[in-house]
Amino acid sequence: MDITKWKSVAVAKETHTLLKGWCNEKERNPARMISKLVKDYIEYQAKKKGVSMEKYKSSLLQGLKKNGKG
Repeated sequence: MDITKWKSVAVAKETHTLLKGWCNEKERNPARMISKLVKDYIEYQAKKKGVSMEKYKSSLLQGLKKNGKG
């Protein structure tokens, strides 16, 4: 697996089961559903803060770099 493109995360079993059920209902795979959730939430937060989505994404990434986690 190319670690520059893909990451894995651990979630509680119940969360994973609910995600799989939701994905089945929406005909998406879990990776695409998580991506959609993150994108939608970033759009929501950017709108709430009155900035563009790109500017908000940039600020999140810069915060990671400052903390040595990017």
